[in-house]
Amino acid sequence: MTQQWSSGMVGALGVPMKAPEEPQAPPPDGPRRRRRQLLIFGGVAGAILAVGLAVLLVVLLSADGDPFDDRAPAPADVRPPLAMACPAPTGSPSAAPTQAPSAPPSATGERTVDEEAGISYRKYPAPWVTWDEVWRAGTLEVPYKVGQHFVTEVYSGGRYHASILSAAVPAADNDAVSLDLECVGRQVASDARAEYYPQPNRMEPIRDEVTTLGGRPAWVSEFRLRFQAPGLTATEELSAVAVVDVGKPTAAVLYVSVPGTHKQFDYVVEDVLESVRPL
Repeated sequence: MTQQWSSGMVGALGVPMKAPEEPQAPPPDGPRRRRRQLLIFGGVAGAILAVGLAVLLVVLLSADGDPFDDRAPAPADVRPPLAMACPAPTGSPSAAPTQAPSAPPSATGERTVDEEAGISYRKYPAPWVTWDEVWRAGTLEVPYKVGQHFVTEVYSGGRYHASILSAAVPAADNDAVSLDLECVGRQVASDARAEYYPQPNRMEPIRDEVTTLGGRPAWVSEFRLRFQAPGLTATEELSAVAVVDVGKPTAAVLYVSVPGTHKQFDYVVEDVLESVRPL
């Protein structure tokens, strides 16, 4: 048999030689290894810090107001609506009476007495009857609890009334007893016109003034309103709103209304205002 020889280099007869191995790089020394580890750790720490700062900025920027203001937020204003709209006057002789008002003339006949409001006024015979409800109407929700009324007509919108109603309404800050009568009076009268009557309506002013009722400072607004509402026979009404300073944080409110269908009772508006007395 013929013997085959392997190609390539041989070291011994018939035995092939191994190819030389590639030389390997020497392992890095200690200082180089530590520098590489520090670079890796530094990169990871920087990434974590960047993420943390981003989250902190999002929280701060989404907070209300100044995020660096450590002052406590201002307390909510819990004053009554009229006290907020009409702060007590200061630095003026009209802010409060300098002396007690003169004694009012004596009142005779039957009286309606409103202990909470701090006033009384004339009581009228039939068809007027005693008011026995609590009516909170309008934006100011003046709580009318005392007075007289009678139903003048019943229509699709309900019952329509002639009214003589009184209430006590908070109108001063805390224990203050000085009222801005003009401001409070205009607010109450405006609320009555906007909320008590069909809209739109047209007002014919009769008087709008600071005066005295029963010897106490007061604001009186008297007016005639003209309006229309489906099914309602009345198209006008004589009304008055009086706000009386009774020397308390609450003001006394007297609201009087006589529909045009019962003009024979128009005299009651002026008459009941003149009859007001403080308690």
